[in-house]
Amino acid sequence: QVQLVESGGGLVQPGGSLRLSCAASGSIFSINAMGWYRQAPGKQRELVASITRGGSTSYADAVKGRFTISRDNAKNTVYLQQNSLKPEDTAVYYCNADVIRTPWATSKNYWGQGTQVTVSS
Repeated sequence: QVQLVESGGGLVQPGGSLRLSCAASGSIFSINAMGWYRQAPGKQRELVASITRGGSTSYADAVKGRFTISRDNAKNTVYLQQNSLKPEDTAVYYCNADVIRTPWATSKNYWGQGTQVTVSS
């Protein structure tokens, strides 16, 4: 089985910073793309940022220039550095990973349990 465990969420004032981490563990041969999604109350889950195994990144327009996604392939971990946080960034943030469990398997998508980020004064 594969588990994704997020950490680093919390309460921060507007303009502040947080760094989210997501570590994948279990039966893992390789991980393709990894990403961060968020879901605010009453809204649909949306993609915030993603990163390929080779390090290519993409971002939602709402977070460009403020958030940075990165990964450590040796640790099967993805990070989301959040700067200049705004109240509208308040949401539960979920980690997502496209995991290959064996050399002969196709990839399967996994989700973390989510971590709450609250931006408020």
